[in-house]
Amino acid sequence: MLETTVLSGLSLLGRLAQISEASSRAGSAEIGLFQAVAIGIVQGLTEFLPISSTAHVKIVPVALGWGDPGVAFTAVIQLGSVAAILWYFWSDLSAVTVNTLRAAAARNFDSDEFRLGLGIVLGTVPIVICGVFIKLFVPGYDDSIVRSAAAIAIVSIVMALLLGLAEKLGQRKRGFASLGLGDGIGVGLAQTLALIPGVSRSGSTLTAGLFLGLKRETAARFSFLLGTPAILISGLVELKTLLETPSDSGLGPIAAGLIAALVSSYLSIVWLIEFLKRHSTWPFVWYRLAFGAVILIAIATRRLDNV
Repeated sequence: MLETTVLSGLSLLGRLAQISEASSRAGSAEIGLFQAVAIGIVQGLTEFLPISSTAHVKIVPVALGWGDPGVAFTAVIQLGSVAAILWYFWSDLSAVTVNTLRAAAARNFDSDEFRLGLGIVLGTVPIVICGVFIKLFVPGYDDSIVRSAAAIAIVSIVMALLLGLAEKLGQRKRGFASLGLGDGIGVGLAQTLALIPGVSRSGSTLTAGLFLGLKRETAARFSFLLGTPAILISGLVELKTLLETPSDSGLGPIAAGLIAALVSSYLSIVWLIEFLKRHSTWPFVWYRLAFGAVILIAIATRRLDNV
């Protein structure tokens, strides 16, 4: 599956390069090699840290005066993050899948392995249903006020406060072996909040895990495992957009952005899990508070457009 995902992303690069000379989607900008690598790194670092990749991939290029990189470019580099999470968690995902299938075949539905696997499946359902609902019944959601810089800033501050509260109140006593069906459903429901720009999928699921009494590193690892199906599905949904949306960026910048996102995503996963073994989430709380405050101040002083 990992090889297929990577090959699919690479094959799409060729298709995007063919349409790169066509007219671009309104508001998108031509991305050079340096900008592509920078945006890829931003995407990779923020996809799995609890600080919202959507917020940073939108705000950083605009703040630097590069403009909107475009839907096609953004979707392609997200495939790098998909490949990274599959790469890092391949053994865990394989073990969970095999153990769940074995337990189901043996009709051992009360086993910890089956309940964990079922929890991940059921935890994925809410975000899929909500995502499909938005796609079908909320036209213009991607261009609505919820994606404005001010909205992203406010959401970032709110989620920072919730993460801080979880850090204060969470007991942090439960390890990976204690995970079960209820954890999958609870963290899965929190994952649906990631459909709101600025929330952060990893941030909302990590917060939920801490509220459920999980240790920090366990909450992070479970967040990544639970998020894998959702991230994969999201990537597959974007395939149609990748093939139909023109891009002003050539093959070189797109490939560079994809590779940068893959490498930085992998490194951020490794770093976060090790960091949370010895430290709290307070640095992310303070960062998100500052991030939101800086955006609001920049908008108020007209240094940043509220787009």
